[in-house]
Amino acid sequence: MTDLNATSAALLGLLHEGPMTGGQLVAAATDRFSGFFSVTRSQVYRELPALAEAGMLRLGKQGPRSSQQYIITAAGKRAFKSWLNTEPGPDNVRSPLLLRLRYAGMLTAKQRSQLVTSAREQYVEKLNEAKSAAKVAEDPYEKAAADFSVAHNRAVIKMLDAIPE
Repeated sequence: MTDLNATSAALLGLLHEGPMTGGQLVAAATDRFSGFFSVTRSQVYRELPALAEAGMLRLGKQGPRSSQQYIITAAGKRAFKSWLNTEPGPDNVRSPLLLRLRYAGMLTAKQRSQLVTSAREQYVEKLNEAKSAAKVAEDPYEKAAADFSVAHNRAVIKMLDAIPE
């Protein structure tokens, strides 16, 4: 594994904080990145063995229910730093909501209304979480990402509010 994908890089970044199991990594990724980057359970469990095989992780303590801790190695730290120092390339938006809205004309009026109402409720909750994260962010780069999450959630709510009933 010479080039890291963004998911692998996210995992290596989280493992700088200390050893974690796959489940802990999923929870940490959701907690820290959900406003701007999604990491699924299946992605985590696909990437961990590949990172370990490439020498970027080593196995740590085995926990309850056969959970396995992973620890970042020096090679993993170097690979992560190298990834950080490369051009990010284009951002790719992958929004199940926008995809559903694109085809919402195929739904009944009631179904469309439920889709918009449910999405709005979720984004209001995400906005409140993002505002809280932005308030406590001390590092200017972390604060910039948190502020983006606030702006993104506000923009989605504004878009949903603009959809006619």
